[in-house]
Amino acid sequence: MKRVDDFRLQLGKHNLVPIMVGGMGVDISTAALSLEAARLGGIGHISDAMVPTVTDRRFNTKYVKDKLKQYKFNVANSDKSVVQFDLGLLAEATRMHVSSTMNAKRGNGLVFINCMEKLTMNSPKDTLRVRLHAALDAGIDGITLAAGLHLGSFALMQDHPRFHDAKLGIIVSSLRALQLFLKKSARSQRLPDYVVVEGPLAGGHLGFGMDWAKYDLATITVEIRDWLLEQQLNIPLIAAGGVFTGSDAVGFLEMGAAAVQVATRFTVTDECGLPDKIKQEYFKADEDDIEVNEISPTGYPMRMIKSSPAIGDGIRPNCEAYGYLLDAKGNCAYIEAYNREVAAHPGEKRIKVWDKTCLCTQMRNFDCWTCGQNTYRLKDTTLQQADGSYQLLTAEHVFHDYQYSTNQQIALPQALLSGV
Repeated sequence: MKRVDDFRLQLGKHNLVPIMVGGMGVDISTAALSLEAARLGGIGHISDAMVPTVTDRRFNTKYVKDKLKQYKFNVANSDKSVVQFDLGLLAEATRMHVSSTMNAKRGNGLVFINCMEKLTMNSPKDTLRVRLHAALDAGIDGITLAAGLHLGSFALMQDHPRFHDAKLGIIVSSLRALQLFLKKSARSQRLPDYVVVEGPLAGGHLGFGMDWAKYDLATITVEIRDWLLEQQLNIPLIAAGGVFTGSDAVGFLEMGAAAVQVATRFTVTDECGLPDKIKQEYFKADEDDIEVNEISPTGYPMRMIKSSPAIGDGIRPNCEAYGYLLDAKGNCAYIEAYNREVAAHPGEKRIKVWDKTCLCTQMRNFDCWTCGQNTYRLKDTTLQQADGSYQLLTAEHVFHDYQYSTNQQIALPQALLSGV
């Protein structure tokens, strides 16, 4: 019976364990988590979502405080068009986060950064270009383009000296999305080094509509695999979304995927950036506690735990401090929803906003509990302790369980500790 360790992912000169740990934003995929994946011979991701906020937390910088101070005069104004990120400081924060991670890297694996197109930041093209270039400047091994079609992202990088050196990939949820990306990127004279095929069971934002349940990762993967063969394009496919066991992973590797991307099981590891008390909420979740909703201002459906504090919370928009989802005109769907509820409930100290959420503030506060569909199975991967809580895992334990397990078995932490 085959194991994941019987396969290898070949990316240029790199021969890797075919396990990629996905990029969970706002420091949920921490540097520590990505570094463990790389040390063990796979690929880990950090994320560039809200990087100035992350560097404030990790390196005691003052980007958020200083930005709020600069635009405090505009807090009560619904028009946020004036609220701009300083591109030099954005580059500085990105380089700090990336270089610190890369300087600590050990082992034969790689560290990539997940870059979301939907972080429009009141200047979509300029801020995206700065984030991409700064990551390359700081020596990142690769960039995974996420949360959007990224039709112009290769063009934004093609003048960088590392454009043909770093590994560049794209996340898609359909063959059509990949075809559009390849068509628009053709002028760069460069193919992606890998394609992550993300199915409907993934965590966080989904590349599907509310009819997501009609789709299937295996079907999409085979469709893209066959089209690439027909076009004689040798681009490694990485299957993602709902890959919960090593046996699940082997199934995709045997059907032609070059690797799998996994994330849900790493949310409850010591190295994950979620606070420990929230990791317990992930362990406790049952299947009916997980929902796909439309409260994200990005316009994408989002999978979350129903008890997430962000759902229904009517917090005041904090764009002067954050503002990562402001579009090119300084608009955000949450601002519109918030102002509507304020007008409908005059005099109330705390309103409820059910149809949208202030994603920046809620993600910064770890109150938006995005999750994969299989989160309800996490309790079966560990031991329940005398006080009712669940034992946290190490990233190494989870990685090795994917790498070596067979027959849909999951190794409990006690087996790892005893050397079995």
